[in-house]
Amino acid sequence: MITQKYLDELTYKLIGCAIEVHKELGPGLLESIYHKCYLNEIFRKGLNYSSHLNVPINYKGETLDTELRLDVLVEDIIVVELKAVEALHPLYDAQLLTYMKLLQKPKGILINFNCTNIFKEGQKTMVNELYAGLPKQ
Repeated sequence: MITQKYLDELTYKLIGCAIEVHKELGPGLLESIYHKCYLNEIFRKGLNYSSHLNVPINYKGETLDTELRLDVLVEDIIVVELKAVEALHPLYDAQLLTYMKLLQKPKGILINFNCTNIFKEGQKTMVNELYAGLPKQ
């Protein structure tokens, strides 16, 4: 059974993966490089993931193939969106929340590798009503 505690522990591991990549590479590289290294860290932790997953849209009962593509889905439960930008923009929050909604996932993490400290300024976690409905333990 999936609980809030399980998701929080998984989130901690995933942010730890980002911190490890950032410690090794620092800021200033392309997002694609961080993406590959981040996937390597997730793999080293023994976690299952899908990368560059197409996000379908159900429009008036019809599933449409779209150009929406999320960066990483971990353990089929947490959406991770990676950035290497000067600053996190509210548009990125909306993007992550939309992916979570469309895929019916309770939690998401936004990570920006172009920062000084991933934990303090380079990550943001988001939850939705699905998370709120999960048992705590």
